[in-house]
Amino acid sequence: MTSVAEKIEELRGQLEHLERAEQTFTAGTRLVEGLRTEAEIRGFELTVDEPRELGGTNTGPNPVELVLAALGTCQEILYAVYAPRLGVELENVEVDVEGTLDPRGFLGVADEARPGFQSVRYRVRIQSPSAPEKVRELVRLVEEHCPVLDIISNPVETSGSAELNGSPLA
Repeated sequence: MTSVAEKIEELRGQLEHLERAEQTFTAGTRLVEGLRTEAEIRGFELTVDEPRELGGTNTGPNPVELVLAALGTCQEILYAVYAPRLGVELENVEVDVEGTLDPRGFLGVADEARPGFQSVRYRVRIQSPSAPEKVRELVRLVEEHCPVLDIISNPVETSGSAELNGSPLA
């Protein structure tokens, strides 16, 4: 069976000679009832909901919590990807992520309040017998190459459209 490190190195070898490579990721979602939604991602189903104090039924994480989880899990995955390349032995990696937002923004009750996070903070806890300088280099590489950290730290071109009964809304 191929190890994670071998699989990643194989993929790196396939990509390093390309001038450009793109991969599109998709998710489909639908409103189910109240504030509860369902997402389908690569055949996985995920319930998304708001906590009771925000009008939901608390049957799943809310979208902003998923963003925080995406950041933590993306970093953990990159630690697993880059550690073997640097010869860093990881015994454990855990990431705590928190974000602060003003609910007046997404509820439309204060024009000056941004609807999204005003700040996001994370703390990575690494257990490793490896030398601190090697672990510092690992941290640098993860922070430099983490897609979710990049997405939430830098503007991303976005576009959207809406349809009503199958016809575009103008």
